[in-house]
Amino acid sequence: MSLKCGIVGLPNVGKSTLFNCVSSGKAQSANFPFCTIEPNLGSTNVPDKRLEVLSDICKPQRTIPATVDIVDIAGLVKGASRGEGLGNQFLANIRECDAILHVLRCFDDGNVVHVDGSVDPVRDKEVVDTELQIKDLETVEARLGKAEKAGKAGDKDAAKLAALLVRYKAALEQGKSCRSVSLLNEDEETLAHDLFLLTNKPVMYVCNVDDASAVNGNKYVEAVREAVKDENAEILVISAKTESEIAEMEDYDDRQMFLEEMGLEESGVVRLIQGAYHLLGLQTFFTAGADECRAWTIHKGDKAPRAAGVIHTDFEKGFIRAEVIKYEDFVNYKTESAVRAAGKMGVEGKEYVVQDGDIMHFLFNV
Repeated sequence: MSLKCGIVGLPNVGKSTLFNCVSSGKAQSANFPFCTIEPNLGSTNVPDKRLEVLSDICKPQRTIPATVDIVDIAGLVKGASRGEGLGNQFLANIRECDAILHVLRCFDDGNVVHVDGSVDPVRDKEVVDTELQIKDLETVEARLGKAEKAGKAGDKDAAKLAALLVRYKAALEQGKSCRSVSLLNEDEETLAHDLFLLTNKPVMYVCNVDDASAVNGNKYVEAVREAVKDENAEILVISAKTESEIAEMEDYDDRQMFLEEMGLEESGVVRLIQGAYHLLGLQTFFTAGADECRAWTIHKGDKAPRAAGVIHTDFEKGFIRAEVIKYEDFVNYKTESAVRAAGKMGVEGKEYVVQDGDIMHFLFNV
């Protein structure tokens, strides 16, 4: 899977701090290595307690987690849509991402200068949104004229596209993002995906707060919640300062003790990575045995042959059937033979939609 999330926001809101915490790998629940592909692109493991449980049961020679790509994108400034600052590069980098982690400053600190002189996360959000919306409006208007002309000439697909573009144009002109427009059917979902609009990408607003607000948030977080209530978006509250302290700790038990003292069940970075994974529309199936326990990444809704193809293309080409064990059953019975004896192993064909957490074995013929 080459899908990736981009961390965006204004300068000095905590983007790079969070990216560095993610790239350290120390905040994760298991001690798996982190790989830096480029200075601003990292592929990091997705913490998953289920994989740890399977590894404890199977005692494999190696355990391999799922991964997700995170990109640290340069800070945006007003006028980015006109090329101000690193605007063109910023927008191009976002276009290459499949989802957005929008970091908002939600803390007061006189020692950290805000680019606009005061703390207002809703204003900051609107600055970024406006620049993306301007660029999307240019794209929509450029496509609309051609689609309307083709639609009037009898092209039914073009007519459908034109109708969708009209709704997008109306939303953008009202200062709304394209993701706020409800899609009516699968045809519109396909058309929307093919437009690659910046404000149609799934987004998570990451509220960077002070240590004291890491558990319950603060007035700034509440303002953000109110501002995005009509968007199809998620919110994550995290303290970059706290996460950087956790990332510096070498010992796992020390990190857990620190989290308990802060009143947190798990680190914000773990939640950020898991949130990015799900924001991309991804889910996990497992293979488990004495040689290897591994988490494999697929799209939600993928069928068994597609999942088999993630392991090897020959598996998908020659797919016969899949033997499927539910995670809870494997944990309960401990071995594949015991699961089979209990009648808990399912045999599924090409139309089976893989469920998150399935443990699978594929039969194929090439």
